[in-house]
Order: sequence, then C-alpha cells, then structure tokens
Amino acid sequence: MDQVDCVVVGAGVIGLAIARSLARSGREVVLIEAAATWGSATSSRSSEVVHAGIYHPAGSLKARLCVRGRHLLSAWCADHGVPMQRCGKLIVATSEAQLPELQRLLDQSRANGLHDREALEHLTAAQARAVEPALACVGALWSPATGIIDSHALMTSLLGDAEAAGAVLALGSPLRQAERFEQHWLLRVGSLDEDVGQSPSWLRCRELVNAAGLWAPQLSRRIGPRPASAPALPGLHLCKGNYFSLAVRSPFDRLIYPVPEADGLGVHLTLDLGGQARFGPDVEWLDNIADPAEIDYQVHPGRVAGLAESIRRYWPGLPDDALRPDYAGVRPKLAGPGQPAGDFRIDGPAQHGMPGLVELFGIESPGLTASLAIAEHVADLLDAGLT
Repeated sequence: MDQVDCVVVGAGVIGLAIARSLARSGREVVLIEAAATWGSATSSRSSEVVHAGIYHPAGSLKARLCVRGRHLLSAWCADHGVPMQRCGKLIVATSEAQLPELQRLLDQSRANGLHDREALEHLTAAQARAVEPALACVGALWSPATGIIDSHALMTSLLGDAEAAGAVLALGSPLRQAERFEQHWLLRVGSLDEDVGQSPSWLRCRELVNAAGLWAPQLSRRIGPRPASAPALPGLHLCKGNYFSLAVRSPFDRLIYPVPEADGLGVHLTLDLGGQARFGPDVEWLDNIADPAEIDYQVHPGRVAGLAESIRRYWPGLPDDALRPDYAGVRPKLAGPGQPAGDFRIDGPAQHGMPGLVELFGIESPGLTASLAIAEHVADLLDAGLT
C-alpha cells in the first residue's frame, strides 16, 4: 500500500493551488481527480473576473481571502507570465431605489480594506456616461482594482509549480471512501465497476483535503467516522449560470455589473482578454442532480429573453438578436433559492474534530480570485490541526 503525506481531492483551481502550496512546504502530495482532465468543471466555466473584494461582509472568509488572494494572484501572474488585465468595473444603479445599495457597497469595500489606488469611486450618471456613453444608469461605482484573467493559463502554471515541487496528479481517480485508522487516513481510490477492468487501489496519508467543488458535500459523507460533535454537513445546492456572447462589437471597454440580486451578482457584461464581450450568468437552480454526468451544460436559447431584459436596464441599445448561446457553469451554493448567500465554509480539525482533515464547501465566486489565499488558509489549518 502506497503512503504519502497528503492527498488533495479535486483538481480544479482550488485543488491545484492547495496541492502546490502543500508540496512547496515539503509534503509529499498526491492530487486525485475523478474526471479525465483537470479544471474541467467550475474552474473552466466562470466569468474569469478578478474581484476586488466589494460584495462580502467585513471579516468574512470571502472578504478576507478575496482581498488577500487578489494581491497574491497579481504577483503570481507577473512572476509566471499568466495573462491578467486590470480593466476595472462599473457597478450601476438603474433606479433611484438602488442608490442606497451603491453606498452600502462603497462602505463595505472600505471596511474590507480597499483604499488609495484600490478604492471605489462614486460616479454620477453623467460621469459614468462620460466614460461609457452607451450606459444607462442613475449612478455608479468605479472599481479600478477589478480585472480579468486567463484561468486556464493560471491552472496550468499552478500544476507546473506543484509538479516541480514533487506533487503527483492522478486523473480518473475518484475517492470512494476514507477512514481514519490510527494516525492515518486509509483511502479507497478508483472505479468500483468491474466491467471497466479497474480495481480500487488503497492509499494511506496523514492529511486529507476535500476540495471536490460541486461534489464536496457528497464526498464528505464518505469520510469518517465523524464525531457526534461535528457540525452538520451542508446540503447540495447547485445553481447553473448561462452565458451569452455578443455577436456585434461591444460599445463598452470596462466590465459592467448591476447592483447584486438575491441569488448572485446579476447579469453582467464581462470581457475576455481578446476583447470578446459576454453576458451572464443568469440563475437556473438544478434539482435532483446526484452525479456529474447528469448536469446539462447546454445553454438553451430560450433563456435569452430573460437575459436581454436584464441587460437593457443598463444598455437600452442592445440590438435585437445580438446574443448567442455561449457556455454555462454551475456554482456550489450553501443555501437554496431566495436564501441569504453563505460564506465560504472551510472546516479544519478544530471544527469537526478529525485530525489531518480539511474540507471546503461552497467555494463559488470569488473562489478563483481567492485561490492562492485559500491554499494558504488550508495549509495553516493543517499545521495547527489536532494530531
């Protein structure tokens, strides 16, 4: 039976960052991924926005790790040649009733540490239209620290650095079960289907990290035994977001976001590094999904009407038939429809009482921005954990 220091489950951007951080600390790390390739789920289906740290309450994990992660990410991209552009973002109010929300976001950004060159700036409608003439609004916030990134290049660089530090990536290797045995975790990894000719393998490790993204709650139910005092595991709340590309030239040079809505940040305009404009995500809750293969990532053209209505609140000039179905992503939520958004949940031994285990739940936006800071946090939890 093979034995290593640490096994990280899930090779999205979070798992890659964690594996890299732990391998750089001197641990022998194996990164296992159920899919046939890395970064194929949430990490490759996002807006690729580098967030400033505006939307989340001061002191929350999302706020702290977003701000810290953005600084780490900027340095990483500069050092490793990962394309990133600080294009800035306008958050727009399209009615007088939304103006207090702009002030709340401004105050919250200051509490989260955005000052000086990163600070948000309040713009009148005329000032906003002076920089984006096609925009319709009654007021806006300008965020100079927001940017866009090539997420695939980021993940490639993280994997390369992890492997250079000795980490090993094992694809097509789902974790079936993990049990605590004396001072180690005993893992059963691989297919249970005899028809594919692959028998499960066994692996022993001192530390285990559940970074399985969408499926982290289900995976956690295979890890044990859990103490009676451990907190309840989260349910599975999957929210699909559909994106549409713009078939005509965009009149905007900056990202445009409406004020946040109940289940997300609203249908916003983002740009990729090639200048292509796209709109999304909308909100489509998925029910009765128990397996990754059951997720339908197709963007259904019938959803365009709802998106167009949202977009025209801040861009009345959106031409008819200008939106084309592009791609969709699914976000792991800790709360269901209409419920307040939850913070990141990162449980270490102090939370659940199981030595050498860290589990990550609800890592949605700003997870990409926070990825390197999340990796730091996980390493700290393992270093300080129960033995």
